[in-house]
Amino acid sequence: MTEQEEQELLQALAQLKEEHRDLDDAIMALESKPMPDTLQIKRLKKRKLYLRDRIREIDDQILPDIIA
Repeated sequence: MTEQEEQELLQALAQLKEEHRDLDDAIMALESKPMPDTLQIKRLKKRKLYLRDRIREIDDQILPDIIA
């Protein structure tokens, strides 16, 4: 992996982590309402799971699991 590719992955990783945190905040805000929109919460949680998986994929690309 080149230096540039690694920098691009690190940048993408930072963006995904930020979006993941933002979704956390949005979900908590929706859940705190007296009549929460459960469908919207489910959609946000699904997106959050996708982001978590994507973050893991990028982490694995940056630091591959090397079996010695």
